[in-house]
Amino acid sequence: MSVLVRLLGALLVLIGLVLGVGGAWLAVLGGSPYYVLAGLGLLVAGVLITRLKPAGAIVYFVIFALTLVWALWETGLDGWALVPRLVAPLVILLLIVLSLPVLTRRGSKPMLAGLTAFVVLVGVGGAIVATANRPTPARPLPAALAGPGAAMGADWIAYGGSHDAQRFSAAAQITKANVGKLERVWTFRTGDLPEKFGAETTPLKIGDSVYLCSAMNQLFALDARDGKQRWAYDPKVSKDAIPYTAACRGVTYFVQPGAAPDAACAARIIEGTLDGRLIAVDARTGKPCADFGHGGQVDIKIGMGEVTPGMVSITSAPTIVRGIIVTGHQVLDGQKRWAPSGVIQGYDAVTGQMRFAWDMMAPDITGLPPTGRTYTPGTPNMWTTATGDDALGLVYLPMGNSAADYYSSLRRPAEKEWSSALVALDVTTGKPRWKFQTAHNDVWDYDLGSQGTLVDFPSASGLVPAIILPSKQGEIYILDRRTGRPLTGVEERGVPGGGVEPAERAKTQPFSLYHSLAKPRLTEKDMWGMSPIDQMICRIQFKRAIYNGPYTPPQAKARWIQYPGYNGGSDWGGIALDPRRGVIVANYNDMPNYNQLIPRAVADAKGWFPRGDPREKTKAGGAEGAGDPQTGVPYAIDVNAGWRMPGTGMLCKRPPYGGIRAIDLKTGATLWDRPFGTARRNGPFGIPSMLPVDIGTPNNGGSVVTAGGLVFIAAATDNLFRAIDIETGKTVWSDVLPAGGQANPMVYEQDGRQYVVIMAGGHHFMETPEGDYLIAYALPKS
Repeated sequence: MSVLVRLLGALLVLIGLVLGVGGAWLAVLGGSPYYVLAGLGLLVAGVLITRLKPAGAIVYFVIFALTLVWALWETGLDGWALVPRLVAPLVILLLIVLSLPVLTRRGSKPMLAGLTAFVVLVGVGGAIVATANRPTPARPLPAALAGPGAAMGADWIAYGGSHDAQRFSAAAQITKANVGKLERVWTFRTGDLPEKFGAETTPLKIGDSVYLCSAMNQLFALDARDGKQRWAYDPKVSKDAIPYTAACRGVTYFVQPGAAPDAACAARIIEGTLDGRLIAVDARTGKPCADFGHGGQVDIKIGMGEVTPGMVSITSAPTIVRGIIVTGHQVLDGQKRWAPSGVIQGYDAVTGQMRFAWDMMAPDITGLPPTGRTYTPGTPNMWTTATGDDALGLVYLPMGNSAADYYSSLRRPAEKEWSSALVALDVTTGKPRWKFQTAHNDVWDYDLGSQGTLVDFPSASGLVPAIILPSKQGEIYILDRRTGRPLTGVEERGVPGGGVEPAERAKTQPFSLYHSLAKPRLTEKDMWGMSPIDQMICRIQFKRAIYNGPYTPPQAKARWIQYPGYNGGSDWGGIALDPRRGVIVANYNDMPNYNQLIPRAVADAKGWFPRGDPREKTKAGGAEGAGDPQTGVPYAIDVNAGWRMPGTGMLCKRPPYGGIRAIDLKTGATLWDRPFGTARRNGPFGIPSMLPVDIGTPNNGGSVVTAGGLVFIAAATDNLFRAIDIETGKTVWSDVLPAGGQANPMVYEQDGRQYVVIMAGGHHFMETPEGDYLIAYALPKS
């Protein structure tokens, strides 16, 4: 026994040395002096315990008591913040208590007294954790709106449920009273399991058929009753065309005006592919529409010049307004300044003939470029889903920024004008009607990822046709969709300057006065870890980095902190809206990125070359931006997405890392807010903890709201599919999916039965398990 006690003392000496040296470094950087003081105390306690001196235990008890006081002073009753400060010290306290018989040589009485004290301490600690991290108490929902809203119940006709993209279903059969009886009623497997997986698919339901695309753009029609396959079509997309992720978020349904119902392709399914094609097939048979383009397809890359496979991909469902298919495309991020153009194109939904092209740098090109010219390389693109308003003839484009996300000196005035903005395009002319920019001269990859949601917004003068626009920065804007004029307050606030291009940085950036999902700026106290040691390391990283709050400019001389990171706020999952209750539901991420610009010569030496360059070193997965070359500008970019610790893989910022919130549409007030996602699939070194504790995980994908008062959502990294009570924010049902649920769910009715459907395809970036499952839930048949 004495040998084990001496080993415990040696362990304390080792921990004391690490904390002492690291703590001294942190103190020199201007950080908390706690770690160096604790390290010195542990050295003393450890040396005494190795000599079997009872004074060593007394010293440690004093250290622990002071640590408890310090932890509560720094964090209050924040359970997750207390974890790295108290859990490891509590474990050591227990070991020392168990060592008391050896240290005192007085039998078991001291140990029993110590154990009693330990139980009291653990009870106090448990009470602290139990009272911490509770959701924001729910406020009463607002009075129902009088205005119109989406009334889709039987069908799910567009990616966002309806053409308004409200992700609302009028189906009310499933309620919080009976949702506990929900069961899986059918499962369909696509058989499509590509590399860099992340299907992100939301199916459509029209009539008695469900339509979907797989990760590699295979098309399927299923019987809505039982999920049995009716037809399939494979456009034969090469794996070389996979950009960052093999994803197909959805397809589009179109009925040809005036066509006989039984005519070929009178109703058609249209999708965009990873290799930059538009595909149209007969909704009844799955056969290509011969009248569309060339044999049922159109190549959108024509006019872009030479395009390396994977550089131009359509990952989102096209939008159809007044019979015109409007499509943007993803241009693979981080590769080269003069990447293929972000041109927006419109095609006739029947013939596939080009109706317009919008090249912001060449407004004289309204169709295919003249001989000898191409669409302008490097311009901002729209990779996410647009929203259309048939009545106004407008399509709303959430735009990204120019190629080479993190450097702007080579950008031209038109690129700076239109980047990271919502642009309303007139589909009859292909010309912009208005724009609203959410980031000026964006060098943070704050492109707009969320689809805009159309709503009749209640104002003092009555209902106004509006669009709700969420951003990655966490800002939510309400705009008049006729003019782009903000209907709620927007304030230009001063932001940090400097960085590698000080003359390029805007002095102000727009902030919404209506609602923001963003949390207060980070401080050293927000650093986290599983123990005092890794929390200390994160504190050192924080103090060494450059961080002056939101919009801290990119840096080359040191790491800089970007908060929120490029995953949000809100990303491609968007928001859901209950138009009857007047409630917005928004899930969001709450993570920083830890970035650095890398000089060109250093990047070249690392083998960071763009897609298609024979010198490129293949990267097996990894986060977007983790070693992106940005060829054509002076710097590559190295993004530590989420700011993860090397080795353990834990995040440096304290939890939660994601949340879900209900917002009063009329006022922008928070109705309830809670961490979203449990720790069951998260843990150090990638080992799942299986703890059913709401830590608030990263999430990708959005929600759907039903008239039954439920919010259905997967999205988090815990592989759970949930139903949440919209009135309280409490989870009232959940099911464990066989793979990650990084997709937006959908709801429909068939033969009087309500179904809830989710794609469990997993996601390589989110590190959730891969799958090919489309799963439908319903109540048992009576």
